Amino acid sequence: MDTTIEYLMWISGRPADTRHNLGSSALSRKADRWPVPDRLADLPNPDRSLVGLLANEYGVDRSNVLVAPGATGANVFAATAALADGERVLVEQPGYEPLHATPASLGASIDRFNRPAPDYRLDPDRIADSIEPDTALVTITNRHNPSGRRVGRDKLATVASVVADHGATLLVDEVYAPFGTAPTEGRTAFGGPTAAGLPNTVVTGSLTKFHGLGGLRIGWVIGPETFVKRARIASSHVTGVAAPSRALARRALAGHDELAADSRELIAENTALLSRFVDSRDDLAGPVFDGCTYGALTHDRMDGDAVSRAAEAAGILVVPGRFFDAPGRFRISLGMSPDDCEAALDAFGAVLDGC
Repeated sequence: MDTTIEYLMWISGRPADTRHNLGSSALSRKADRWPVPDRLADLPNPDRSLVGLLANEYGVDRSNVLVAPGATGANVFAATAALADGERVLVEQPGYEPLHATPASLGASIDRFNRPAPDYRLDPDRIADSIEPDTALVTITNRHNPSGRRVGRDKLATVASVVADHGATLLVDEVYAPFGTAPTEGRTAFGGPTAAGLPNTVVTGSLTKFHGLGGLRIGWVIGPETFVKRARIASSHVTGVAAPSRALARRALAGHDELAADSRELIAENTALLSRFVDSRDDLAGPVFDGCTYGALTHDRMDGDAVSRAAEAAGILVVPGRFFDAPGRFRISLGMSPDDCEAALDAFGAVLDGC
């Protein structure tokens, strides 16, 4: 692989070195201690395997599940498996950099389709118009990263049908799908809409964003059996998931209802904080979607890099939009406790007042 993922290089080490973290989108709680996080310490070890628990959550067979080292690993395995069927990958724009940089590093030609601001609507016709005869994979995020827009299973089914009609595979990165104040209706995984089980469709997820358990490095691929077999072959070329992480992940999945209630409470409070902050400032614009703790914003005088630099000078982490194909914007994320987030927003507001 020779394609540098600029965002991952930029973000590495910054959250730990910053006073106010408005950049990390995973939920986080200071009380958690490793190797056994406090929230998992008193949960029982279930009899079911990690693969069995995931299969039950998504309503699929065990043969449709591959455990991976985080969502990053899952997306690498999915891209590798898909490229057995073609040479091109179509990825949403704006979008999360690794989802196009990773297949590019594997030798794929990358095409993009637009999800235009300010509503970032997912348009099946744009996808249909952009697919080439040798497109192997179409990649989207749900919730969309960086905007936070979420679509339901009906829209996902329409997109999956378009992709299947062109002989390609749809990959839906669902790490943010559970973000919301209440579970959605219809088929879900962890309370958020899932594309699992749709034709020619693969989904990836992890315990990192919604559950705040990134230290376990547990992700997964859910897809058709033949696709998962190819992804499993790809996974055999890298180090697997450690047994302690698997054991703790089993606890987390078996105790999901309790953990999810805590996460949804945090999400509701932080979404309200972010909405009030954006609404209170005449110099900021951009949607804060319901039940989402992050968003892609614009400043009326500065681009995303300028906002990020000004924030960093004051010890505040804000991610420039150029890492998401949106250089005029910046992504702000509230993943910490509400008290910490409120203090960070106050500090960020003071920075903007001085610009």
